[in-house]
Amino acid sequence: MKPEQLQPDAIVWGDVFPEQVKVITVSLVGSHTRIVATGIATNKMYRPTLNAEQIAGLECHEESEAYKGDAELFQLGIEAFRISHAYNYAPYFALSLANIDPLPHQLDAVYNYFLKAPQVRFLLADDPGAGKTIMAGLLLKELKVRGLVKRTLIITPANLSFQWQRELQEKFRENFELMRGDVLRANYGTNPWQERNQVITSVSWVSVIEDAKDSLLRSNWDLIIVDEAHKMAAHGSDKKTLAYKLTYRPLSFNDGNAA
Repeated sequence: MKPEQLQPDAIVWGDVFPEQVKVITVSLVGSHTRIVATGIATNKMYRPTLNAEQIAGLECHEESEAYKGDAELFQLGIEAFRISHAYNYAPYFALSLANIDPLPHQLDAVYNYFLKAPQVRFLLADDPGAGKTIMAGLLLKELKVRGLVKRTLIITPANLSFQWQRELQEKFRENFELMRGDVLRANYGTNPWQERNQVITSVSWVSVIEDAKDSLLRSNWDLIIVDEAHKMAAHGSDKKTLAYKLTYRPLSFNDGNAA
């Protein structure tokens, strides 16, 4: 830095100081310059006498301390903080995170009914092609942003499991793992349901395989979504299907949310 920049209230940094300091007074001592300064971080007093070379090696900062961390990580942290609070100011915040063009009835169901209920527990009955997957994805995204949901289980017919996985990834950037027999066998001795936070499984598989059903009933979930839930109904009091028995025994919920 130039000698004329060394003025009271300047913030300087260099090899002669272990931290950034704020200059209090500057005085000449022969051909040298005496500085009285206070440390920004420690408030410690410094009184060095510097020659022209040492002054030239100093840097002057307008701010108290320059950020020397990873700029990309800092930006990600700021963005995460913004997202965690943005729903307070944007009523349809999940739309900005999703790759969808929702219809009015989908927004009405999610934002005027689902999210306003003290406990999310709904039977959503609509025509085929009405976008029930989009409504479920919007609900999931909004609940996650609010910190209400971390663990989600989706139970679907076998032929729709991959479709649910693909649409949630493409439209909402939510990655779900398919729970099948190979996963259950690979995790013998543990409970793979409890070790995964976002799972899709087939009702026809989980209701028939006893090991899968028993381990599922021992797991906890924040949100459970059942697709085509009418197929899990009993045909009569004496004709209860395995799928009905699976849902008849209540699963454990962390927050009591189900859809």
